[in-house]
Amino acid sequence: MFDNMVMAISHFIREIGRGKEGARHLSRSQAHELMAQVLDGAVSDLALGAFCVAMRIKGETPEEMAGFLDATHERLQRIPNPSSKPVVVLPSYNGSRRLPLLTPLLALLLAREGWSVLIHGGNTEDQRLATSDVMQALGLSVLATPRALAHAEVAFAPTALLCPGLWRLLEVRRSVGLRNPGHSLVKLMNPIDGPSLRVASYTHPEYAVSMQDTLTLLKAHAMLLRGTEGEPVADYRRAPQMRCLLGGQPVPAAQAEATMPEQTPLPTGLDARASAALIEDMLQGRLPLPLPVQMQVTQLCAMAQQLSAS
Repeated sequence: MFDNMVMAISHFIREIGRGKEGARHLSRSQAHELMAQVLDGAVSDLALGAFCVAMRIKGETPEEMAGFLDATHERLQRIPNPSSKPVVVLPSYNGSRRLPLLTPLLALLLAREGWSVLIHGGNTEDQRLATSDVMQALGLSVLATPRALAHAEVAFAPTALLCPGLWRLLEVRRSVGLRNPGHSLVKLMNPIDGPSLRVASYTHPEYAVSMQDTLTLLKAHAMLLRGTEGEPVADYRRAPQMRCLLGGQPVPAAQAEATMPEQTPLPTGLDARASAALIEDMLQGRLPLPLPVQMQVTQLCAMAQQLSAS
């Protein structure tokens, strides 16, 4: 049985595991087949580790990522959206190492404008503050089963609820110590069955082009930006550079002036309760809202409105 589980993806590992220069790229259908076996638990821990390391060295192409997403979307427990209004999807997997964790602030500002927001994620690094902890401190919903969101509701869906096999793939980071395709995949996937608008973020500029190319292949409605420590919320310290797509096609996005007004410094290294208190102060007007986050909200509302009208 063990030998069969190793052999299940060995031919793929031979293609992708030849080093950075010698590795061969997989087609979308091959990537789909490979990820399907990974998510179904049909590969051994040894083969899974080999796959993760090989892909970490080679890097994923847009075609491969599209195939990985095809397999993932087939296995997701989707969150139904019977409304014509899109649900805004915020993937939260990085959390906060030092800067304030403002992903729940982004979600609550969107809800204030009348949009439902699903945050999905999980914590694979114990030394970081997780969005789910801040949301719990704010009294927001954590889904135990997939269900439709109420109007202007903000809710959190654990990855393990949406797809247990995907959570297993993410958890490999704890033993291997490296990111794998799952960490890029979750920032691009769509857990909503119905109208939706994804917000994808990257940590390093070199990922921007490949992630945009993947979203284009998927004909996605999405915003892509360099977020705060890998989170999908604009960094309050700099002008946001937002790439926006509707149906996979670029649409104009408002961009900040090169020189933005000086932003009020925010405290760093906050725990969940302190982070929730900071967000409450901003929502209640006791502290100013960061301009980059306001710009992101305005852009997302305009895109969501356009999708609702189409």
